[in-house]
Amino acid sequence: MNVNLIDKLSQNKIYPIIRNSDPNEVYNIANALYDGGADVIEITIENPKVFNVINELSKNMIICAGGIITSIQAQTAIECGARIISSPIFQQNLVKISKDRQVPFIAGTSTANEAYNAWKARIPIVKIYPVTAMGGIEYIENLLRPMPFLNVIPQGDVELKDVKGYLDAGALAVGLGRHLTNAETYEQITIRTKELLESLK
Repeated sequence: MNVNLIDKLSQNKIYPIIRNSDPNEVYNIANALYDGGADVIEITIENPKVFNVINELSKNMIICAGGIITSIQAQTAIECGARIISSPIFQQNLVKISKDRQVPFIAGTSTANEAYNAWKARIPIVKIYPVTAMGGIEYIENLLRPMPFLNVIPQGDVELKDVKGYLDAGALAVGLGRHLTNAETYEQITIRTKELLESLK
């Protein structure tokens, strides 16, 4: 099943990213985010066992397999139920798999040139990473001023208080890692997600 990812992310506004090598933690964090209202979640493949978790979670939510570098990783993720693949880099072999398997691909880029070249390769959405190091909200404003046609997801140490600023600057959605997912309890993650989504309405 293909995903109209641009519409979906535009509605969701946030794009949670889970980076954890413990499959149980990944499973519980993803469910905590889902209970808070986030149903498109990126899970970075830090451990092959995470593929089994993707298989389980993909029954209820749209899972993006992140950190994909090789064709084998991409194929495995898709076979396990990932409905999006994401890479920290932009590479043609993943573009080809995305087209062949009809699974959206989110490419990682940093500079204006990289983002434009990914768009030229017909990649509908690009991550801008590491956005905080590149200049934050102001960087996104400057990037999109001459290229408003880009659909960008800024990510990389983005704090929750800055999400609205990125959206106002023209981001499609905002990638959130540890500032959203690091908590003492899973319930805290759920509450934090709910409150953030409520504040963005």
